[in-house]
Amino acid sequence: MENVVTGPVYVVQDNIDTDQIIPAEFLNLIPTIPEEYEKLGSYALWGLPNSLYETRYVEEGQVDSRYPIILAGRNFGCGSSREHAPIALGSAECKIVLAEGFARIFFRNCVATGEVYPCEITERLCDKLKTGDEISVNLEESKITITATGEEISFKPLGDVKPVVDAGGIFKYARENGMIPA
Repeated sequence: MENVVTGPVYVVQDNIDTDQIIPAEFLNLIPTIPEEYEKLGSYALWGLPNSLYETRYVEEGQVDSRYPIILAGRNFGCGSSREHAPIALGSAECKIVLAEGFARIFFRNCVATGEVYPCEITERLCDKLKTGDEISVNLEESKITITATGEEISFKPLGDVKPVVDAGGIFKYARENGMIPA
């Protein structure tokens, strides 16, 4: 993947759980089947309440989102341990989730599946930016640039996580590095 992702951001608040990321009714979709993987993306963030999020992450009838970056508050991905959550986001063309904090198992699933880069921010940006604002995220430099103002904000470096997500997940990384047979 490229080291710089630029585009409109989709903003959510604190405690977005895995039921909101991909509701349980869609867990019968099998990510290893290409058509079903694509369908998972069409339901990404489908569980968010319409009263709080009028703009849908994926528009009805579409399979991909126009928002390559999700910006969240604290405790993103809390709830169950379902791998379908980061897979649905990746299928919808999400590249990066910027959050003040992640549920541990969601963070691990992002890395294990290689679907999205979970980047931890140290500033509360979900109250500063709104859905549709353009930003640029430089994964190598651990830096966010707000397009409208040019303001730069640092986030915690991905460290050893980045090459695993770059490879497409833990098993692909292990094969590429001779840890398990190809």
